[in-house]
Amino acid sequence: MIIDNSFARELAAHLLDINAVVLRPNDPFVWSSGWNSPIYCDNRLTLRFPEIRNAIADQLTAFVEEKFPQTDVITGTATAGIPHAAWVAHRTNKPMAYVRAKAKAHGMGNQIEGGVDKGQSTVVIEDLISTGGSAISVLEALQFVGANVDAVLSIFTYGFEKAEAKFKEVNVPVYSLTDYKTLINVAVEKGIVTGDDLDLLSSWRTNPDTWPK
Repeated sequence: MIIDNSFARELAAHLLDINAVVLRPNDPFVWSSGWNSPIYCDNRLTLRFPEIRNAIADQLTAFVEEKFPQTDVITGTATAGIPHAAWVAHRTNKPMAYVRAKAKAHGMGNQIEGGVDKGQSTVVIEDLISTGGSAISVLEALQFVGANVDAVLSIFTYGFEKAEAKFKEVNVPVYSLTDYKTLINVAVEKGIVTGDDLDLLSSWRTNPDTWPK
């Protein structure tokens, strides 16, 4: 679910302007999953632009304060979700934690740093949702220690049905600042995408695992 449609368009334009999102329908990227993709998203580039990162933090903070004011902890996903979670935690004056992809092989062997206690509630902040696998692993780690996950908030989502189904299975709502559909619409308005490219981008969104066949 998009948090604010107007801001979704604004943020999509920013991501395109700073090349945090690159569209290459005729020379696709290859994801770690093996999927061919006409789009590459690196929201870490927003860290270089104070106005953009502050706007992101403002939106996430306002949403947490409105919808989840009683949540106990703000949790970031390692690594790209960590700075955004830190800004939101600071602005809401709440404790912060972050979750690694897997437990450390040394020291205390922690997977959750900063800590979320059993019975505490938390909002998870993720930079990007694609297939949903990485976010689900974070939810599982939190639920394993007895934490209650109120929601996942992301900067960008591709909106794949596969990912949406996974979040429904674990009964955790997902909210995003902007998404693939909004970004493509903005790209068309900017003249970045035209004609046949739009057809390729639309077909990928429908069948990402087999595209471009």
